[in-house]
Amino acid sequence: MEKRRIGNSELEVGILGLGCNNFGMKIDYEASKAVLEAALDAGIDFLDTADIYGETQSEEFMGRALEGRRESVVIATKFGALRMQSEKPWGTRDYIVECVEASLQRLRTDRIDLYQLHYPDPKTPIQETLEGLQALVDAGKVRAIGCSNFSADMLEEAGSAAGEGMGFATIQNEWNLLEREVEAEVVPAAKKGGLSVLPYFPLASGMLTGKYRRGEGFAEGTRLAVMNDYFGAIASEQNFDKVEALTSFAQEAGHDILELAIGWLASQTCVASVIAGATSPEQVCANVDASGWRLGAAELARVDAILASP
Repeated sequence: MEKRRIGNSELEVGILGLGCNNFGMKIDYEASKAVLEAALDAGIDFLDTADIYGETQSEEFMGRALEGRRESVVIATKFGALRMQSEKPWGTRDYIVECVEASLQRLRTDRIDLYQLHYPDPKTPIQETLEGLQALVDAGKVRAIGCSNFSADMLEEAGSAAGEGMGFATIQNEWNLLEREVEAEVVPAAKKGGLSVLPYFPLASGMLTGKYRRGEGFAEGTRLAVMNDYFGAIASEQNFDKVEALTSFAQEAGHDILELAIGWLASQTCVASVIAGATSPEQVCANVDASGWRLGAAELARVDAILASP
């Protein structure tokens, strides 16, 4: 699998990563272990989770399943979201230490390769957060740091506040063929600051896998079956129009919509790894098989034209 460097760090990861947000939420330990083993067998070496996923169970499941195989993977996790519903800040030095120690214990490891602030903390100066994270790097508990759900202005503020070797290496935001808001300001800011982008929801909650059809019901247990405000909006008539047009384009090029969804992101030079979740070994294998397409300039322009059509 193609390898890419994470920002200005020493970390290199495969272009396709495994999002572990389903662990402890949709699937139990045995199913999570099966997904993880399938990912490792298929050559995936980048695993992304967060302390809030599965109410800490995602990290716990990963730690159990990875015993004896820790050295073969790059582990990324996130902190902060567990405290967002409270009045307390989540970017303080004290809370960062509390979170990292808990994550290290759950993951059964002595270091976290990429430690990410899950959401910006409006109550804590970003410099304090960066200093707290850098202290973990200096102590050898973290190898690189990143952020998630930041705006371009927040990235620039963090870049200005960062001392020598203290800045974020990555930004993890939603980015896929149906959600391209980050391209206007966030991606240019990331490139300017030397950050790698880690797109989450690359398959638009399944809309870009080919498993949903206009007018058909959504299978029980899928995100779109929940049909809350966020996921319901994804299954709009306009998005079905786009998916159908993109599917036709992919088929003309000898590919399918899943290959286009992953390959289009992998064709963005700022992307270090496309984080795709899975609930079964079969989904892992399908994602790996779909990760090889790199679109040329003409193909990228064609995608832009399709998505710009009313």
